[in-house]
Amino acid sequence: MSQPNHMSTYCNQSEFTRTSFYGSNRDTILATLRDRSSLGTYSNATTGLSPNTVYGMFLCRGDVNTTSCSDCVYTATQEIAKNCTYQKEAFVFYYECMVRYSEFSFFTLVEDIPYVASYSLIRSLESLHFFNQTLPGKIDELIVKASSSSSPVPYFVEDQERVTQSEGSYELEGMVQCAPDLDPLNCTVCLRLAVQDFFHCCSQSRWAQIFFPKCLVKYNISVLQPNVPSLGVTKRES
Repeated sequence: MSQPNHMSTYCNQSEFTRTSFYGSNRDTILATLRDRSSLGTYSNATTGLSPNTVYGMFLCRGDVNTTSCSDCVYTATQEIAKNCTYQKEAFVFYYECMVRYSEFSFFTLVEDIPYVASYSLIRSLESLHFFNQTLPGKIDELIVKASSSSSPVPYFVEDQERVTQSEGSYELEGMVQCAPDLDPLNCTVCLRLAVQDFFHCCSQSRWAQIFFPKCLVKYNISVLQPNVPSLGVTKRES
């Protein structure tokens, strides 16, 4: 089994008792999500009667394969049950996926907390033009495509292009994704909220990824290849 990369775990303070129906329903939800993770990159589930109803979902990154998605969800459900043992609401974020459950229905809702950002401490470019125009322009282009995407993975778009500027040329990879329970408008809203925090936290990093409860944004810049100016030629005639 591949080992996913853990980013963060959030446990709500509201608790249930060890013998409550909520606890058994929570365990059922996590088992259901594990079982469904081999079928696709997203699923949600509901179980139990009020006031012990539990809602759950997982979202895998659209560029990970089925095995990696399933391994990530399996690990995440184990992690969330272990570290949020009696919490009524919890989120766990991995680089490859996220898993959550709650006593409240969150399907179709846009949420901007909690979120987690992962980014390189290596600065990639000193160019303000890149971070003020080129990168936002690329991400905005992907957001527009995501809300109308007809790809096998709903609301998932990735792209790569070679960019040449005065500092040199590099490969720019971008990716955006929303949970399929959002409609196109709310997918766009979620991604734009993520981008606001994205550029605030991760300015000038070589790569970065921000994971919201319902969407994610990621980019990566290859090693810069400097532009070499043409050689000057000096001639002397006697």
